[in-house]
Amino acid sequence: MKYSVDKNGYYGRFGGAYVPEILQKNVENLKQNYERIINEPSFQKEFNTLLRDYVGRPSPLYFAQRLSEVIGAKIYLKREDLNHTGAHKINNTVGQILLAKQMGKTRIIAETGAGQHGVATATVCALMNLQCIVYMGELDVNRQYLNVQKMRMLGATVIPVTSGNKTLKDATNEAIRDWCNNPTDTFYIIGSVVGPHPYPDMVARFQSVISDEIQLQLQEKEGRNYPDYLIACVGGGSNAIGTYFNYLDDKRVKIISAEAAGLGVDTGETAATIQIGTEGVIHGSRTLLMQTDDGQIIEPYSISAGLDYPGIGPVHAHLAKTGRCEVLAITDDEALDAAFELTKLEGIIPAIESAHALGALHKIAFKPSDVVVLTVSGRGDKDMPTYLEYFKK
Repeated sequence: MKYSVDKNGYYGRFGGAYVPEILQKNVENLKQNYERIINEPSFQKEFNTLLRDYVGRPSPLYFAQRLSEVIGAKIYLKREDLNHTGAHKINNTVGQILLAKQMGKTRIIAETGAGQHGVATATVCALMNLQCIVYMGELDVNRQYLNVQKMRMLGATVIPVTSGNKTLKDATNEAIRDWCNNPTDTFYIIGSVVGPHPYPDMVARFQSVISDEIQLQLQEKEGRNYPDYLIACVGGGSNAIGTYFNYLDDKRVKIISAEAAGLGVDTGETAATIQIGTEGVIHGSRTLLMQTDDGQIIEPYSISAGLDYPGIGPVHAHLAKTGRCEVLAITDDEALDAAFELTKLEGIIPAIESAHALGALHKIAFKPSDVVVLTVSGRGDKDMPTYLEYFKK
């Protein structure tokens, strides 16, 4: 079974590039050049230097002893929350901003849900002195107030989107509309493994630094470079594919993806795309998405602003449908309980997105000898209002 992308941009039957005619030249240009550019020694040198000296990589692989005792296995946390800007998103934005500069683009646009990708994009635009416009659903602007202020302080223009559900899907729609209107000077930094080819593959490559480091760190800590289990949350799925990238063909490693069940998979208030989605096209690629029988998008719901997306990255649709990964749907309450558990046991406040991955730990029958690596994709600063509301209950 082949898990990587083919030359046409497909993972099995998922992927491709379904874009308006006005963007075809842009996407084709990116497709023709991205591999060559990112493999050039000068690009790799600048990218890796920034990851080390600016982002603060490698991020630690932390053995969570007290959590391990509760779960009954050896739990290691890949600490992406300790990166500059507080999440894994910065790995990808550093890569894409270097690519944009190489291609002569002067204007950067992005979409964001939880705000972490928006902050990461605004950060690298400040670093490189490029104009930055971030589209964000009005609901997310309100619930992620702190990140909005960070983006503005960094010099970005944040545009609240009032259409649809006023969340990530709608922000993405507006970013694509902007790109159609400004195809020549604008580079769209997509925040996850979604969108038209080559974005899913490109983002996965930039995020693969996570699994590069896991291999080296496990070798040092366990005397072997692979775990028994890898666990990550999936919305679009960039932290997850970064975690899995080097292990996709290693059948010794079980892969567990945690998606947002919201109030429950069968309640209608959910974002469990892989569980209930059907095949269709959204934001430029064929994947699984939440839709009615006549193809209308079903608005997703999750307490997490970063996981309430009605689609999923095509690579994750492929991994789920081929049985390479097991997908667990984690409810709002399960995620919040897991967040408070980690905080009390290890003194680490995770992002609510990451808390969904933590919620999966209680649903798996581990052996005491199992080595588990779980990616903490972001820190919980941005989610404190939500946590405090829950804590009052």
